[in-house]
Amino acid sequence: MDTDELKFLLKLLGCNDYRSSFSANIFKSFKGKDKICVSLGQRELVDYSREIGTVKILPPGQALLKLDPKEVPITEKERKVLEKISAVSGISPGKITSPKASERDEILKTLSDRGLIEAETKIKKSKAEVWLTERGIEYLRDDYVPKGAANISFDLLGNYLRFLRKALQSKSEQVFPTSSVESPVEIASVTDEEILENIRKLDKELGTDNYLPIFHLRQKLQPPLSRDELDKALYRLQGSDQIELSTLLDPSGYTSEEFQAGIIQNVGGSLFFITVY
Repeated sequence: MDTDELKFLLKLLGCNDYRSSFSANIFKSFKGKDKICVSLGQRELVDYSREIGTVKILPPGQALLKLDPKEVPITEKERKVLEKISAVSGISPGKITSPKASERDEILKTLSDRGLIEAETKIKKSKAEVWLTERGIEYLRDDYVPKGAANISFDLLGNYLRFLRKALQSKSEQVFPTSSVESPVEIASVTDEEILENIRKLDKELGTDNYLPIFHLRQKLQPPLSRDELDKALYRLQGSDQIELSTLLDPSGYTSEEFQAGIIQNVGGSLFFITVY
């Protein structure tokens, strides 16, 4: 990690919930802050508000356009957008003037989820935010080892020290709980079938139209399950074609905690929605 990347992370440590507007004054001294942010994002240390940068059609999309329009499982608007994408390699959404932006972006997401197009995301141009991920917090708390020399201000060092003290206090409270009454240990297991049933019930109760955000399921099942146990169970259900996990392109409608409850991927953003087949 170079000095500018470290400073970028330490700046975030001084923000509420380790989250900030990407255009905030604290980042104005950085040259090439977009490159820094993307680099840290690729290592899953930070995440940021995203929007679609360019899209290109994939072979399944090309094949679909050759079929009779009456026989394809997409709407007329979706087909017209797909035709525009097929005409230009690597077109930006702004070049697709119809339908209106909000409807266009939803269509692009649908086409991407169906594997008909490939959407490349970038940092959102307006009202973008950047935040430390759970992995970023763990890295700075448990793994990061400074080496060499760097010009770091006392303000940034203070952010790091407060962060470490908060982490130490949290661990101390876990090891030495304030209550002297021992709680009984409850051992519980949840089967994949029970998880699937919980997904169906939550979707029905919340009216999420078979697009249940994962954070609702975490609130229901963690505990007794750990985050890793639930992630593995969802992967098993997806592998057995009982559910589908899909990404969220624009996190602006959710809180940082809700967005970070998704399953982080090496590429393509976090898995955020659950769909039952």
